[in-house]
Amino acid sequence: MTDGSLYQRVLGADFGRLQPELQDYFSLSPEQGRYGIGTGSFEIAGCPRPALRPALAAIPVRNAFFPDYGRDVPFTIRNFAHLDPFGRSSLTAVRRFRFDHAERVFEDTTSLTSPAGLTDYVGRRRNLATDLELSVSGDGRLHMHSPHTRLFLGRLRVPVPVLAGADAHAEQWWDGETGRFRIRTLVRQRQLGTVFVYDGSFTYAYRDYDGGLPPDARPEKWERRL
Repeated sequence: MTDGSLYQRVLGADFGRLQPELQDYFSLSPEQGRYGIGTGSFEIAGCPRPALRPALAAIPVRNAFFPDYGRDVPFTIRNFAHLDPFGRSSLTAVRRFRFDHAERVFEDTTSLTSPAGLTDYVGRRRNLATDLELSVSGDGRLHMHSPHTRLFLGRLRVPVPVLAGADAHAEQWWDGETGRFRIRTLVRQRQLGTVFVYDGSFTYAYRDYDGGLPPDARPEKWERRL
């Protein structure tokens, strides 16, 4: 059994400062018997710099930073709370973006890797790992920051230098005027600026869940390294 969701455990008393709708959204835990599904549209999504798109396609991490860019991009997200094979409380998210010419997937598993620390494992093989820092703004929005990244290539653990790497920042909140959740995610590289973005809104609902990840949400490989 777990004692609350990942976000409740890491934020502690600050969790109560989130907007009520966000508290519900981020309360998923393995024993609840439900998963979340969101449907919406991103006003913008992908890599806004055409010259960088081939570089994104070359990154050895599948189902992550795709080399596309579009506006009014329909998407879905499914969130599954579970224990990973190493017994860590985890949340797996599968996002599907429907561009005009292709569907792209961005998937990750966020795991509780210390009493107050989260690690986000990105991609089909979960071979890109980043620390995840959480904070709550004065108006109850959740902010997520990923400052340190490393790449797992076979047995190699390759830290991504600060100058070559990029910081990811995400902000999520409830828009009471539209009755929808909003999320804005930016990946910025120090010299190049924004290299990946998605910004949009969605509705959210819950469905029954037996605690086992469906086949299309299971990664090809689980990762436990930090």
